[in-house]
Amino acid sequence: MSKLVYGLSRVMAWFGAFVLALLAGITVVSIIGRALSFAGLGPVPGDFELVEAGTALAVFCFLPWAHLKRSHATVDILWRAFPATMRRTLDILADALMLVVWSLLVWRMGVGMLDYKGNGELTFILQFPVWWGYAASMLPALVGCAAYLLRLLETVGVVATPPGFETAEGAH
Repeated sequence: MSKLVYGLSRVMAWFGAFVLALLAGITVVSIIGRALSFAGLGPVPGDFELVEAGTALAVFCFLPWAHLKRSHATVDILWRAFPATMRRTLDILADALMLVVWSLLVWRMGVGMLDYKGNGELTFILQFPVWWGYAASMLPALVGCAAYLLRLLETVGVVATPPGFETAEGAH
């Protein structure tokens, strides 16, 4: 199961990178279109709507892999001065807190998605249903729940990190 969660998280991170590259391309084309408006060109219609939904999707794709690899930003000024038991306790508490926060986020995102689907709200320019953006992010968010739970189980020592997926040495 661990290999599946790690593998899926890595694939999602690459997909998130692909989405961000597409969004960057859309943004460049839109800016060039605005700059050349005198020649009859213009911005990509709904560019900000696409960037908004796509960025959310990319973030939900990146965060599980970042957490599994312990790649979140950390403050290491005093970390090595703490006793090993305190560092381990703080790691467990941080992983548990991340799982709780992520689970709440996914729950509320699901409620929001159902609300938007029920009221039929559409985006302003492109007129696509708002709930589509939530739905697109739901699968990566659910995989994130599995990743955050797995990371907690690894930190506690119940599950071993699969070979080839270890975090960088010195990470905590």
